[in-house]
Amino acid sequence: MVQKSANLYVRIEPELKEQAENILSALGVNASNAINMFYKQIILHKGIPFDVTLPANKPLDLSSLSVEDLSEELERGYADMKVGRVKPAKEVFTNIRKDYGK
Repeated sequence: MVQKSANLYVRIEPELKEQAENILSALGVNASNAINMFYKQIILHKGIPFDVTLPANKPLDLSSLSVEDLSEELERGYADMKVGRVKPAKEVFTNIRKDYGK
């Protein structure tokens, strides 16, 4: 077995650390092993092992929309409602908070 003797010191947001460690715990993996796995994947991929991109479906920023763009969005929403492509507001806001940490 390879002896682990190198130290890594990082500063992260406490809430981020807690959320990640709760998930890792449920998976039966401690943070040290998860970081080792991440580093091994960096080596195998010769880079970050996942796409680093902005989410394609980020919530609209109403302040950045023109009147025409806002009207278009409202029309799309109305059309979705008419054909039943809707979700309860509570579910939508729960998903937004989960996806965007708010």
